[in-house]
Amino acid sequence: MFVLMQAGGETLDKGLHFPLAFTLVYVVGFIAAVLIGSIAWYNSKRPPGWESRNRPSFVPKVEDDKKSADS
Repeated sequence: MFVLMQAGGETLDKGLHFPLAFTLVYVVGFIAAVLIGSIAWYNSKRPPGWESRNRPSFVPKVEDDKKSADS
């Protein structure tokens, strides 16, 4: 019994913490997903009500494969 209490006490003394590297991976992945999704949305057909909106200057123009294959 003493061995179990001693082994359990070591983990409590160290404390449970989530490594910073994992947190950074999740944060950077979320930001990348939002940026890539925004670029894809702006390059897709405009939803109703957004047809007259201009493309923001920071969003690159992506050519359609069908148009480039026909040329």
